[in-house]
Amino acid sequence: MKKKKMSFETNFWYAYEVENPFEVIDAFFDYADLDHYKNGLAEAVLYINKQEVYKKEYPGRVFLFYTIIRSFLKACFHLKDKGKKWKLKQEPDCKSILHQGSLTREEYANPFTVFKIAFAENSLDEFEFFLCEIIHIALSPNVVEFDYDLVTPYIHLVKMLDASQMMRESGLEKIKKIITPLE
Repeated sequence: MKKKKMSFETNFWYAYEVENPFEVIDAFFDYADLDHYKNGLAEAVLYINKQEVYKKEYPGRVFLFYTIIRSFLKACFHLKDKGKKWKLKQEPDCKSILHQGSLTREEYANPFTVFKIAFAENSLDEFEFFLCEIIHIALSPNVVEFDYDLVTPYIHLVKMLDASQMMRESGLEKIKKIITPLE
């Protein structure tokens, strides 16, 4: 049975459709830096409890931000199983706890665990729902009541952003299988 390829939908914000999750991460950080994404996400979350519209002067940027993060989530979903075949080229040098960002020491050493944990706790559809709700509520001029958890997906998304940036900085290489002769 043939596997269906998931579209990362990068053609909305990048020059063309990217088909490799690692290339999506590269395109994602070529488009803007980590701080831009973290600030945009944090600002949208802050507008949940305000009676103001997020980026009222140019809501098109909010839609663009939504499509970019959605592509990022799809790429991260594919990266959750890549930890068995890929590893960091160089061991990350953890100079201080601030250098780790939101990652634990274990996650910093193996960033693929961030994706595995995030998608074990929430499905891709749940992350997309979270993103859609954050944007919907942030663009609403009224305070909207909601009865679902928005904090946990937010924390996982921030960790995925940090892990992706760290993977990009350190570089990745394929794990070579060592075949031992049978005795």
